[in-house]
Amino acid sequence: MHTFQTVYQDSHWITPLPQHADINLVLAFGSPELMLDNKLNDELSSAFPNAQIVGCSTSGEIQDDCLYDNSICVTAIDFEHTQVHVVSHSINQFAHCAELAKQLVSQLPLEGLKHVLVISDGHLVNGSELVDGLQQYLPQGVMATGGLAGDGERFSQTTVWHNKRIESGLIVLVGLYGERLSVGCGSLGGWRPFGPKRLITKSTNNVLYELDGRPALDLYKEFLGEFASDLPASALLYPLALQQHGEQEHVVRTILSIDELQKSMLFAGNMPEGATCQLMHSNYEDLLDGAQLAADQAGACFKGTPPELAILISCVGRRLVLGQHVEEELEIIKEGLPAKCAISGFYSYGEISPIQSIGRCGLHNQTMAVTLLSEK
Repeated sequence: MHTFQTVYQDSHWITPLPQHADINLVLAFGSPELMLDNKLNDELSSAFPNAQIVGCSTSGEIQDDCLYDNSICVTAIDFEHTQVHVVSHSINQFAHCAELAKQLVSQLPLEGLKHVLVISDGHLVNGSELVDGLQQYLPQGVMATGGLAGDGERFSQTTVWHNKRIESGLIVLVGLYGERLSVGCGSLGGWRPFGPKRLITKSTNNVLYELDGRPALDLYKEFLGEFASDLPASALLYPLALQQHGEQEHVVRTILSIDELQKSMLFAGNMPEGATCQLMHSNYEDLLDGAQLAADQAGACFKGTPPELAILISCVGRRLVLGQHVEEELEIIKEGLPAKCAISGFYSYGEISPIQSIGRCGLHNQTMAVTLLSEK
């Protein structure tokens, strides 16, 4: 595996694009405005004529151990022993995310499939339904990792990129094939639950209406106090720990938008009735520990073959809490990787990674999700 990386910022490429016909996959993560610049699309297509170009808008771009804004961070990959097959569809053409997941998987060759990288719209897509659908239709033992596109702190519109398609509502699956590909993945948050556990008494999919029989938005605003006027952005500082009946491990859920009339909250993933939820908080030391442990989980999968590419997808809520310390979580991960390992990624509205305790993929919020790739 060989990689080339560059960043487009301040109207120029920091390292000029080469002409490279051997590149078969390009990851491009960028600001919402630059993602819609057709000129940049044409430049990447010209530089890498045989590559599948995949990317999305973000809440911050990751390249090496640096965080960028108002840029496009590009990682071009030449897999020597791994085949790449990419499919995409828009949620606007399907009634449910599960149907879309089935259609996407049906278009992927399944023989020899080793891993799936998922890049999804982060505003129009129910991430839980998407991940559950992928889990249902992918072959046993094939894991999916990835994330939901971001839009800074605006929560207005996200964009996904697949070759000439750059649009909202798009979901892209990158299938990676071959026995010589090694994959490691891990995710962890570092958030701590506090306060009373509350029962979800009324919800529809990822829309939460009532907790303990009271309007959910009213309860949440009571807690936030003076910060309630900054919703939904202020909710990133206090996500919810969601625990379903019979499961020992919780997942973290973050608010995407609120409905003042319905007194409801829209989440990135489902909030099923009968589950319990609890407020969470964190500090930068806990979040840095979470990033370190996520990288350790991913690295534990490698036996004798050092990782050559790290894809880091971290939640925008972590960025807000970390503030000026945000690059420290990237630096901590880099310190544990080989010097030649390329690092790419973005800050997201949701992370897709296995739930370690039950061995299946799940949608996470407020985590650092690490995917490591290498070829033997």
